[in-house]
Formats: sequence, structure tokens, C-alpha cells
Amino acid sequence: MHSYTEENYIKTIYKLSADGTQDVSTNAIAEALETKAASVTDMLRKLSTKGVVNYVKYRGVSLTQEGQRIALQVVRKHRLWEVFLVEKLMFSWDEVHEVAEELEHISSELLVTRLDEYLGHPAFDPHGDPIPTETGELNLKQQTLLAEMELGTSGVVVGVRDSQPLFLQYLDKIGISLGASIQVIDKIAFDKSLEISINNNKSQLVSSEVSKNIFLSA
Repeated sequence: MHSYTEENYIKTIYKLSADGTQDVSTNAIAEALETKAASVTDMLRKLSTKGVVNYVKYRGVSLTQEGQRIALQVVRKHRLWEVFLVEKLMFSWDEVHEVAEELEHISSELLVTRLDEYLGHPAFDPHGDPIPTETGELNLKQQTLLAEMELGTSGVVVGVRDSQPLFLQYLDKIGISLGASIQVIDKIAFDKSLEISINNNKSQLVSSEVSKNIFLSA
């Protein structure tokens, strides 16, 4: 059993290292959690004694196999709760993250199993992120960032890299959601912004920053 704070550290290390195996710096963790590097160091030493991280001073930290298992279970709970909030309680996709941050720390495995069954075993959350199975497997999609799409090509929105509310609200405003069809009409050399059409409607100009945060499938 790990505390709320410990689980947040484990999940943060997992996300910063992509899959929990690469070394992550103390400063990167401190920045992500908005805390002091000294506090991070203290927690990493504690987690190391519990066998969930590999920590070497001045080199960084990675998750052990047990740490990866815990991280995936926290991520699983978070994404299942996001599906529940959107599909059953009618939250919008920009409202669910903070609520799911609280719910992901509920420890009952039976509750999570029943929740998964109740939702019909969803494979992806409302932002297009894969939901780990009970055994920690991920159903990954073939996807490409909008920024990397060639001129004249098109695809369907399958996920977003940035799930912050302001970004999702912006996407709602311009009509982009999961399942939307996007075609690249023009690429602006000056600032790398893109002119796109959404669902075959009128064109829309999006910035380079926006295009780097939208995933499409061909």
C-alpha cells in the first residue's frame, strides 16, 4: 500500500520516462510536481527502500518492475474514471482530469474491476489515451502528430498530447474532437502553422504548438 503522494511520484516518473525505464532527473520531477528538488530527493530515497525505484544520486531515477506495475495501475484507474465521468456523468473532456486525479488513489481492486466491467472494458479514455489492462498491457494505436502530416493528407483525430483544460476548450471552440476528420490544406513556412479543414467544413488556421499536440490516424 502506497500513500497518495508516493503514487503521484511513481506516476510522474512513469510519464516523464515514457515507460518507466529511462532515467529521470530530480529537477524534472520537481518541476512536474511543483516542489523543491530536496523534497524530491527525500521521497526518492524512501521509494528506493520500498523497492519501487532505482535511484542513484546525481544520475537520476527509473522505476523497478514493481514501480512500473504500480504506475500502470494508477494510470488505469485514472483513465477508467475519466471514461465514467464523461460517459455516465456527462462531464466534458476538459473537466475530468482533476477529478480523476483524486479518484485514481482509491485502493479497492474490486471497485476498479467492477468499474471496468460496467463501462464495457474501454480501451481508450476520452482523450484517446490507452487504458492499461489489469495485467498492465496497453492497446497502442498507430498515430501521427498533425504537425508531421504531409500537405494534402488527411486523418482522424485519435488523441491529444496536451489534456489541459484550456487546450481542450480551444479544440472544442474550433470543432476538433476525437473522431473528427482533418485534412492539411496548407503549411505556412513562416511560423509552421497549418491551414486545415475539419470534417470537410471551412478551413481553420492552427498554430505549430496546437499541431504538435493532436494525434491522427491515417
